Amino acid sequence: MQLLLKKVTVVSPGSKYHLKKKDILIQNGLIEKIADSININGGKVIDLKNSYISAGWVDLFADFCDPGYEHKETIESGSNAASAGGYTDVCLVPNTNPVTSTKSQVEYIRYKSGLVNLHPIGTVSKNLEGKDLSEMYDMKLSGAVAFSDGKKPVQHGGLMMKALQYIKTFDGVIIEIPEDTSIAKIGLMNEGIVSTQLGIQGKATIAESIHLHRNIELLQYTQSKLHITGISTKKSVDMIRQAKKQGLQITCSVTPYHLLYTDASLSNYNSIFKVNPPLRSEEDRKALIKGIEDGTIDCIASHHFPQDWDAKQVEFEYANDGMISLQTMLPMLLSVSDKISIEQWIHLLTDGPRSILGLPKPIIAEKEAACVTIFNPTLKWTYNDISNQSKSANSPLWNQELTGKVLATINNKHYFIHE
Repeated sequence: MQLLLKKVTVVSPGSKYHLKKKDILIQNGLIEKIADSININGGKVIDLKNSYISAGWVDLFADFCDPGYEHKETIESGSNAASAGGYTDVCLVPNTNPVTSTKSQVEYIRYKSGLVNLHPIGTVSKNLEGKDLSEMYDMKLSGAVAFSDGKKPVQHGGLMMKALQYIKTFDGVIIEIPEDTSIAKIGLMNEGIVSTQLGIQGKATIAESIHLHRNIELLQYTQSKLHITGISTKKSVDMIRQAKKQGLQITCSVTPYHLLYTDASLSNYNSIFKVNPPLRSEEDRKALIKGIEDGTIDCIASHHFPQDWDAKQVEFEYANDGMISLQTMLPMLLSVSDKISIEQWIHLLTDGPRSILGLPKPIIAEKEAACVTIFNPTLKWTYNDISNQSKSANSPLWNQELTGKVLATINNKHYFIHE
């Protein structure tokens, strides 16, 4: 396929075309030519005024529910949602059935890659039981890009210490949600004024800070690599900022919905906003944005957790946690703060996660393979049954007009192009 992109602004720090407006010719998955003006006979031409092209976006924590929970999402539908949202690479949590705890399960996921590269996250503990270490090295050899117990953070300190020590032998990384479940398990939302007003049992922020403190201490002892995903409190940002100053190999990510919403969003018992870690206070939200601005937060993680209608349209107490966000990532991030530039958001979606995972960093240059995302930050579109690519619809943006649209995603000689 021959594709000509007209007048698109390049966002690629490793490229000599960075922040320049160019015509780009892509043929058979390769960037053939970049120039001020290119003309072709035949092929597809897209006029991209006010649009940008960057390296393909990477997500390091999503659930495609396959195998075992295909009524919520499949690898196919999840990949479609990801590519429509600008993603060329997605890391999948191991909380499937069977869990991603063996070489064969890692290979099952990897071999389903297409336009979207699927990167399995192997379990830390065998079968997510939190007792014994899984066969992490075998999974690493088969293509596991990181290790985590996903939605079930490791509670046993001794097991986490062994895991951090073990991955040093092959320069691995562990991804962990910061939550002490012995404190948090009885809560349904953030503990605070709103939970008191609603009469809902809350999750204290200390459930996050205690678990994070333990992991930082273990990291300091082992001198290993740790990524904390889904941080939600001001204290977490402060603790990670300090740990980085101490030279520890710690990184962190935040979800788009923790940057946008607070526990006040649950004031009418709307289960769409029931997520884990829970939405916190406005003070916490502002601290997360500050962490983006000063570089403490290394990347954005979607925590794309699909839920079927029955799992959300029940009494708040019984509703499942989770929100989908891959397809709507761009408009969500653009709504966060005017102080954060498009260039900084792109870093958080591209080089940030690639550095953590040790993935190759594509650049936009002639004769390079096209692994790119093309987007317009001002274009409006409606997120609904027609445009949604996921099997689930648990998003607070449903049936809303959004600003910021991905126009095309190209990777592995595959193309996703919005007409």
